[in-house]
Amino acid sequence: MKVILTEKITKLGNIGDTVEVKTGFARNFLLPNGKAMRWTRENVALFEAKKAELIARETAAKKDAESHVDAVKAAKLYMIRQAGDTGQLYGSVSSRDIARMLKDVANVNVSSAQVLLGSPIKSIGAFDTQVALHPDVIVPVKVYVAQTQDEIEALVAGKVLTFGTKKVEEEAEEKPAEEVKAEEKPAEEAKAEPAETEATAE
Repeated sequence: MKVILTEKITKLGNIGDTVEVKTGFARNFLLPNGKAMRWTRENVALFEAKKAELIARETAAKKDAESHVDAVKAAKLYMIRQAGDTGQLYGSVSSRDIARMLKDVANVNVSSAQVLLGSPIKSIGAFDTQVALHPDVIVPVKVYVAQTQDEIEALVAGKVLTFGTKKVEEEAEEKPAEEVKAEEKPAEEAKAEPAETEATAE
């Protein structure tokens, strides 16, 4: 479908550009959100009549986005999630979760589409992503995901959390000496049996 953009859209075009887009994208996102107009001769004329107003609105939107940059940069995006022994999450952290947290901790309203996460986060760790407050205002953010606040603080301090192998080693170190001795006993008894057999044969 051919549309006229009424605001700048990342990777699509600038305000006033005529572009071809998928019909579903136009009907479900661009047109209902006022980001584009269906291309017709009448709408081309309408756009030209409203161009100055639309450009002023775009400038105001960019200025508003710039006013929230510091708040987004300072936001502590700490996600407490349950995970398995290997550090894999039971579920995931999505762009929608991050958008919701930005609202909670920084009072900044963004849609999930503005969080440029790509694939959902599925493991414990620190992850770099970006938030597009405006097509020209992209803010880098870091998301920390862990099972406890202590683990979050360790990640923030730059430490690497390890799982699986480390846990097995710690359990072995903590095993009581009596249990270790009991495990070694059968081996000692096995060594004694050949001696008894030789004595019987004599």
